[in-house]
Amino acid sequence: MSVTASAYTSPSGAFADALGALRRQDPEIADVLLGEARRQADSLQLSAAENFTSAAVLAALASPLANKYAEGYPGARHHGGCEMADAAERVAVSRASALFGAAHANVQPHSGSSAVLAAYAALLRPGDTVLALGLPHGGHLTHGAPVNFSGRWFDFVGYGVDPATGLIDHDQVRTLARTHHPKAVVCGSIAYPRHIDHAAFREIADEVGAYLIADEAHPMGLVAGGAAPSPVPYADIVCATTHKVLRGPRGGMVLCGDELAGRVDRAVFPFSQGGAQMHVIAGKAVAFGEAATPAFASYARRVVANARVLAGALAAEGLDITTGGTDTHLIGADPAPLGMDGRAARARLAAAGMVLDTCVLPRGARRGLRLGTAAVTTQGMREDEMRAIASLLGAALTGDERRVRAVRGEVRDLAGVFPPYTS
Repeated sequence: MSVTASAYTSPSGAFADALGALRRQDPEIADVLLGEARRQADSLQLSAAENFTSAAVLAALASPLANKYAEGYPGARHHGGCEMADAAERVAVSRASALFGAAHANVQPHSGSSAVLAAYAALLRPGDTVLALGLPHGGHLTHGAPVNFSGRWFDFVGYGVDPATGLIDHDQVRTLARTHHPKAVVCGSIAYPRHIDHAAFREIADEVGAYLIADEAHPMGLVAGGAAPSPVPYADIVCATTHKVLRGPRGGMVLCGDELAGRVDRAVFPFSQGGAQMHVIAGKAVAFGEAATPAFASYARRVVANARVLAGALAAEGLDITTGGTDTHLIGADPAPLGMDGRAARARLAAAGMVLDTCVLPRGARRGLRLGTAAVTTQGMREDEMRAIASLLGAALTGDERRVRAVRGEVRDLAGVFPPYTS
């Protein structure tokens, strides 16, 4: 499978075979898939939540395991013919447990949100109080958003970040915990670029007799590669996604100790999900195997090094960088010094072929930009390319429409040198 522009003019390899079969039956969807492959190949994927899986993970996703219904767990399914499904899940569980040093792993959650739902179901009852990072400070929908199940079923109290530094205010967390006596404390964010102090959260949770839930959707791949501290020794339950930096298929997982294993498994099935997606679980197993290699550890360190260079280069272009930098793959940047808000900046950058997200900012109600370096690092980009990306981003935000079109061409040229897949 090749993602260079020329390859998509005349696709070759396994992708060409699959596309040819699809085109004969459904040319409309074949065109959609080809268009998406082109989009990923000729633009810069800077979303902190996205990455490129390996060809091996893609093969697992397209395998006959997609046909198999397998409610339940290995050795205790509610359907026949699950021998190979059981084997795939046992491999995924064993690899996840070994990779993260956890006593128990559940790899069935369909998403990160499903994993968090399972954690809450295992530990809480409707109406319980939960302390989590407030939504205006970078909390996730599952951290108490009124439109989400979490906000409807539980009483969330939000802690925040220091408006001057953008760092989590642990004194505030402790004060709120002592005041509200939550049943659980959640640590984790979708927009926090620094390492979470799991030990500090554990101490606060213990002081008020609360469970500690670590929502590690973003940094879990860095944890796997030894480039971020592990929450496993501190949290009662760790929730994570299997994509993002971890570079697996889209999905979730839950890690915990033996004492909570049964409660977690029942919270996933039968409480919140039915049949497991066995082809996705096979893809997770592949990704966990890849993440256990020295090559992945080098990749994780490179992701962080690239993020730090990109953050510094963006600051030099005039953007205000949240917390003054990053420890992870994630960067928060305020384009206000360049005369626009996050939503307007995202739209302009999209026109220039630079794909990223907006995020909340620690000060006021403005939205900024959220960038990540996981995908471009997978493509093989390094520090020089990070500086080039920052320069292109700055030019797109400060130039006129003609300059934006020119940047689009330069982005296409840069992306073409680093195809995410080669045939």
